[in-house]
Amino acid sequence: MRLREGDKVKVITGKDAGKESRVVRVMPKTGKLIVEGVNTAKKHQAPRGQTMQGGIIDKDMPINSSNVMIICSDCGPTRVGHRVDADGVKHRTCVKCGGDL
Repeated sequence: MRLREGDKVKVITGKDAGKESRVVRVMPKTGKLIVEGVNTAKKHQAPRGQTMQGGIIDKDMPINSSNVMIICSDCGPTRVGHRVDADGVKHRTCVKCGGDL
């Protein structure tokens, strides 16, 4: 999977298409990720102990990684490419402009 936590992504399909936000969690085994404020569901939470308050909370649910595109700071939504330095260090690059992500 070419996306990492903290990447800024744009949702390209589904009910939240067009939203831009940050990746909170990546699950490479299932090919899914959790994006902040995208694909939210209502969860009925029971109170736990003295300090935890119960009620209905919004929970971000996983979205398939194929439904998002990473955002390049120069050219917008793009695909991820790779290049290797002379030192052997692998870098993620923007396919459109060739800059580092």
